[in-house]
Amino acid sequence: MKLQCIVDAIGKEDYKKIIKHEIQNLDPSLLPLQQGLSQSSYVSSAPVSVVVLSTFEEADLIHIKTGIFYSGIIAGCNCSDDPSPVDEQNEYCEIKFIINKNTAETRLLLLDS
Repeated sequence: MKLQCIVDAIGKEDYKKIIKHEIQNLDPSLLPLQQGLSQSSYVSSAPVSVVVLSTFEEADLIHIKTGIFYSGIIAGCNCSDDPSPVDEQNEYCEIKFIINKNTAETRLLLLDS
């Protein structure tokens, strides 16, 4: 994954807004949300919300720690006699984005929160 818009926004006044916008508009399947579930079984299709917790720059890298709010579902067994409805649960995980300033190549790390 490449996040060139974030690299281009370095030093701009609305840097954190750009980070938030770019991450919220990523395809959620690119994020390790399934691995971050703690209350449910599967990630729902509801939109995610991003909070930028911190940013740190070094020579060639940008480190961005984010909090991701999203929804998961607890699904029944889908048997014809299973009365349990699909139930959405609020989920939260922290993901660190490590972006190479030269190539915009991005690594993601799911953090223990």
